[in-house]
Amino acid sequence: MTVAWTPHRFTGGLLALDTANTVVLRGDPQRTFDRFDDPAEIARFADAASGFRAAELGDRRLTVSSPSAIAPVVLSIRETTDRLFRGAVSKGAVSTVDLPDFLRACAEGLAGSRTEVGAPGRPFGDPLAPIAFEAALAVSALSLLRDDTVARLRICPNCTWLFVDRSRNSSRLWCDMAVCGNRQKASRHYRRRRAAHEVKHA
Repeated sequence: MTVAWTPHRFTGGLLALDTANTVVLRGDPQRTFDRFDDPAEIARFADAASGFRAAELGDRRLTVSSPSAIAPVVLSIRETTDRLFRGAVSKGAVSTVDLPDFLRACAEGLAGSRTEVGAPGRPFGDPLAPIAFEAALAVSALSLLRDDTVARLRICPNCTWLFVDRSRNSSRLWCDMAVCGNRQKASRHYRRRRAAHEVKHA
């Protein structure tokens, strides 16, 4: 399935969360689907993410050597990230039960990587040199372990996507107000009108 990557697909706030959100409508067996069922979509996603996550990446471009070859590592990081931090939202803290699998997946993503990260102004290393998508994904996922980030993680009540709430008073509810927020508003309006209609004709 070919997917058109649009701005609202990158509403997690960080590369690792955007990647976790490539499984659409998690928990809904009737409607859920995986955008990475076709490994070729990993390369398309990485290309788009280079632009949408330029600030996080310090303008370092993401590269994909072979989508099929890296797919198992990417999916492992994605699933362990989602499990660990979805649990952290509900519990208010990271569970050590899920941490070993997460760390192993991130280690796999960094295996073979020869770069330096974390320097001031260069969070993902030299912006002039591309970085492998799986390595950047691992670095982004590991950055979620900061306690100030964990405290701001949210699950969108409409689409169930994970996102970082960076609002001033930490009160953001939707991953994207223009998409999920408006859908919920429209749904509530429809239910109110229907209820009023039923009462009127009772």
